[in-house]
Amino acid sequence: MKRIAIVLARGILAFVSLLLTLWAVAAIYYSNLPMPFLRVLGAALFPLIAIFMFWRIRPFRKGLLGFGAMWVAVLVWWLLIPPSNQRNWQPDVTVLPSFTIDGDKITAHNIRNCAYRTTTDFDVSVYDKSYDLSKLQGADLFICYWGPTKIAHTIMSFVFEGDQTLCISIETRKEVGEDYSAVKGFFKQFELYYVVGDERDLIRLRTNFRGEDVYLYRLTAKPELVRSVLLDYIASINRLNQKPQWYNALTQNCSTAIRGHAQPYTHGRFSWKIILNGYLDTLLYERKSIDTTMPFEQIKAASRINEKALKAGNSDDFSIQIRQGLPNPR
Repeated sequence: MKRIAIVLARGILAFVSLLLTLWAVAAIYYSNLPMPFLRVLGAALFPLIAIFMFWRIRPFRKGLLGFGAMWVAVLVWWLLIPPSNQRNWQPDVTVLPSFTIDGDKITAHNIRNCAYRTTTDFDVSVYDKSYDLSKLQGADLFICYWGPTKIAHTIMSFVFEGDQTLCISIETRKEVGEDYSAVKGFFKQFELYYVVGDERDLIRLRTNFRGEDVYLYRLTAKPELVRSVLLDYIASINRLNQKPQWYNALTQNCSTAIRGHAQPYTHGRFSWKIILNGYLDTLLYERKSIDTTMPFEQIKAASRINEKALKAGNSDDFSIQIRQGLPNPR
């Protein structure tokens, strides 16, 4: 039994050491070290030194201690890498949005409304707009499938009287020449960015230009709850102007961040469907957060807006047209 316990302990130790090594290699390789060869060199040296420590240094505990110290040094260095608002940003994320609040009146500054010719050829424009919180009616959630159906991009839109919408998408802030990578998203490659945008920009980009499958669900949340969530969004957006933050593909992405804004007010239980957010609409249905008067398959089919968005084009009533005929529990 003692021999089996020793073998099992060594197996667990080897597995944990392997995971820690893989994380350290990725953290170094995807870091912002100034010269690429330093990243490659550091990523190559870490496992080689680790192997040397485990196989050549005796007694074994000294090698283990040396490996632990080396790993902690990488962790501390990685944790101290600061985010920044001062980089060579891509044109569509150059300007940071912000809000001012005066009683029930909120004013959104730098609402983005790009005029797209293609996904890479567009003109960026921004505008300011004021909203009355006392006329907030509810919130809608867009789920955008850009590839694998287990993962999606989620966008929240706050709806006011008079068919006014305030659309906010939580994304990565990419530099010129950067492309999104889910792997890089775990390793401080992108700053966190809230796009406060016109739906003719944020939604039409995905339906009419990228060809994503987009579904729009009208939420059952009461206006008082939606107001609290919106103000939480606004606080985070204003804070990012002063204190940038890293995007993280697991803990701070488009869905986990939405949950972070809503959780203090909804107290909803965590679900794996928040991580595999392609299933998020089924979770909303289970929790009666969307219309449940029909079977879910019918609700989902009726919530797809691609054809409506293509027909609406860049018309001023784009937001009205894509909501026509939607299941509406409100």
